Amino acid sequence: MELTIAIETHGCKLNQADSEEMARRFNDEGYRLVDVEDGPDVIVVNSCSVTHVADAKARQALRAAKRRKSNPIVIATGCYAERDPRTLLKMSSVDLVAGNREKGRLVELTKLVTAGRLSYNKSEERPANSYRIRSKAMIKIQEGCNQICSFCIIPRVRGRERSVPVELLIKEIQSRCAEGFREVVLTGTQLGSYGFDLENVDLTRLLALILEKTSIERLRLSSVQPQEFTSNLLDLWDNPRLCPHFHIPLQSASPSVLTKMRRRYSPELFSAKVQEIQDRFPEAAITTDVIIGFPGEGNLEYEQTLEFCSRVDFADMHVFPYSVRPRTTAAHLSGKVHPIEKKERMNRILALSMIKSNTFRKRSLGQTRSVLWEATKTKDGIFSGLTDNYLRVHTCSQKDLTNKITSARLTSFQNEILTAENIE
Repeated sequence: MELTIAIETHGCKLNQADSEEMARRFNDEGYRLVDVEDGPDVIVVNSCSVTHVADAKARQALRAAKRRKSNPIVIATGCYAERDPRTLLKMSSVDLVAGNREKGRLVELTKLVTAGRLSYNKSEERPANSYRIRSKAMIKIQEGCNQICSFCIIPRVRGRERSVPVELLIKEIQSRCAEGFREVVLTGTQLGSYGFDLENVDLTRLLALILEKTSIERLRLSSVQPQEFTSNLLDLWDNPRLCPHFHIPLQSASPSVLTKMRRRYSPELFSAKVQEIQDRFPEAAITTDVIIGFPGEGNLEYEQTLEFCSRVDFADMHVFPYSVRPRTTAAHLSGKVHPIEKKERMNRILALSMIKSNTFRKRSLGQTRSVLWEATKTKDGIFSGLTDNYLRVHTCSQKDLTNKITSARLTSFQNEILTAENIE
């Protein structure tokens, strides 16, 4: 009997990379990857724990998984499982809890749990690469963070910074190319720290080697801190294989709040880096993260952030209300923001975020961009894809565009949907 498994992923691109690696390992051991709705024998929830909302979402997903008619084995992994395994172990819907440090043993642990419950025959035939090749591969180049921002639980659940050796990354990217992937997204907890524990390599050198030694058609970074964008690093974007999309977390534009957060940049440095990128790559998309309601954020500090964001040409803003995380310095700070005030501030900046997003897309109309088409949306031949600068677009085609890269002209933006005319 061939066992089926579904992996539900929450949170960041680093978790997505972990899930893809888990899928490959389960595939190699005879499991077949399916959707949660297909009634799998095993469901893995790769959880996030960046906020209390993320924790609640993970618990909800675990309970929903156990209610499936297939009565699956339910496994909790990821950052929540690393941070608070005791809470998850108390849940009747959870059969196994494995933290981030145990992800490499997850197949082995799953076999132990399934033994006696399900019949397993590794020798049965299955399709090659049955974990279902996608258009984009998430590849983890490092894990952990030594910077210890006051609000962040991630250093506790991901550990200290450690880099994957260059030769292993080159080999992995070459393998993903051979499997049919067209784009690689480099992920990590703190990408800019890559190579600090290796010899004669940093993020700039790594990117140069990937461009030199692999044939991957599109290369994208998940997130880099503003102070880590050196001129030498930006020089690499002269190569069109590097996607002109820069995710640079702001968190706050108040100097006093940034200090309390233990961020290592000022609003002035952030603004200067954004301006440098826009001067060199005018059509690049710059996206960011903003935290609202951090302790000590009064009206003045909030207005500083709002005014700053109104001036910067962001393509998208990911806005989060501050959420207290246990065992962080910020959990003990005074100056908590009342929930009603926090909600009002969120509403104002979310409205600004929508304006920014729409403005950037409207300004992109008429441009011809490289698009990686990911999947068919409807039976009418509507395909969905991502431009090189990370805009979601749709087009109508009688040809199968799945996993193809074409040139497309952005033609209209209506009801928050960007459409394109495929011009090959």
